[in-house]
Amino acid sequence: MSCKSKTFKVITIATVVVTLVCALYIMVNHLGLNPNLDFGAGAYYYADIPDYDKTLNWDVFQPALPYIVYVALFLAWGFLMWKLWKWVDNRPK
Repeated sequence: MSCKSKTFKVITIATVVVTLVCALYIMVNHLGLNPNLDFGAGAYYYADIPDYDKTLNWDVFQPALPYIVYVALFLAWGFLMWKLWKWVDNRPK
């Protein structure tokens, strides 16, 4: 194993350990929770927050193109990503 490989392995392990320690610290200290909105496990879903739809300005986005154009762009993007995935999957290893 080269020195570079050992260094990356140590950095990877250190990153995983630090991430796990931070995650445990956040969980143990209940950081990021709003005590006024205690919905249990689904507390992070916006659908659970009362009157959430009133907190956003829904009129900000004004579509400039017909709806069908957005649908076509969405489908074209999906097709391109599917072709890319097939190309990546079929490449010789």
